[in-house]
Amino acid sequence: MTPEVLVIGAGLAGLTCARALQARGVSCLVLDSAEAVGGRVRTDVVDGYRLDRGFQVLLTAYPAARRWLDLGALRLGEFVSGARVATPEGPGRVGDPWREPGKLLETLRAPVGAVGDKLRVGALRVAVSCGRLETVWERGEGRTAAQELAERGFSPLMVERFLRPWLGGIFLERELTTPAEMLFFVYRMFSEGRAALPAGGMQRIPEQLASKLPAGSLRLESKVEEISPGELRLAGGEILRARHIVVATDVDTAARWLPDRVRPAGWRSVSCVYWAAAESPLRGEPVLWLNGCGHGRVNHLVVPSDVASGYAPAGQTLVSATVLGDPAEDDATLGAQLQDELALHFGPGTRHWRPLGVRRVRRALPVVARPGSGQECEAVAPGLWLCGDHTASASIQGAMASGEAVAGSILRELGV
Repeated sequence: MTPEVLVIGAGLAGLTCARALQARGVSCLVLDSAEAVGGRVRTDVVDGYRLDRGFQVLLTAYPAARRWLDLGALRLGEFVSGARVATPEGPGRVGDPWREPGKLLETLRAPVGAVGDKLRVGALRVAVSCGRLETVWERGEGRTAAQELAERGFSPLMVERFLRPWLGGIFLERELTTPAEMLFFVYRMFSEGRAALPAGGMQRIPEQLASKLPAGSLRLESKVEEISPGELRLAGGEILRARHIVVATDVDTAARWLPDRVRPAGWRSVSCVYWAAAESPLRGEPVLWLNGCGHGRVNHLVVPSDVASGYAPAGQTLVSATVLGDPAEDDATLGAQLQDELALHFGPGTRHWRPLGVRRVRRALPVVARPGSGQECEAVAPGLWLCGDHTASASIQGAMASGEAVAGSILRELGV
């Protein structure tokens, strides 16, 4: 039976699009060249440890995630609010006084900025939480995140010791040239929900989406060679036809197929170094550790096995340190250098951690010049559609919302 819609790409955008279509009775076939679903949201298994490809978290306030994911079935482990911060004056902690009023004094004492800076954090929270979520995409007025923070009066000390490593780990760039709209969006999502990890790794998210598709509607290891409206050709020469084709790949892949309609994008890269440890350097607390010292290679560190189950074998610990960009050193050298660096913060025991691998994600986040909600979409040609985080915002929400929006447009054209 010929499907009504062909979806190319089994990442979050393509899977959400297919789910939304099939929920309304529209038949579709999802194709992907990889051996598993997920796109850039993948998890590798090494010696019983689960290594996500790059540091990623699910923000439980994402509207599309709430609509299309069974969050309970993911058995999410949540990070505590706030972060531990290393500074030249010693360690500190920045908390969320709305959720943990008892830690307000600890936050005020943290050596990351003046009291006024911490009051401005609260003022920013109030500002981004006002009105409908869609309004956050209308407030940037062409400013970067760095410009917005400066305009709001944050001191250079607060930026360097807390905001730069925290936001840099989200945007994957420390200069904070990301549009201010993303600052508003991310801050609102952290304020309204929690950062979480699924039990067993981030790939559980696309796996859950795929598990809800009807049997026979997903074909992996199926490489598309050529696309035209209403038709595509696979690497083996097979021709598939449908009334609608959705290109739900990364932007560069889409640009190779549709050079007259899609432009390649810049990318942010990230490298995550993983170790097996006998005990957690964060003493079992599910918290984010930030490097606010102004020097060193590590931007932040997490212990995924402290946050969610299934990341490490019983009685063992998985440690992950994130370096922004793609360092020139080979994996072994990079890992050893980071162990020495982390020994300054956590003691010499870090040198006994057993290396598990380095995940260099050179195309981790697309550079989106004008991020948005992803709710507005148009066909790039009759019957030919484009979705993905590059069409909305570089986030899980952006990917899922864009797939949902394309499905809605197709449903309207089909009169369903």
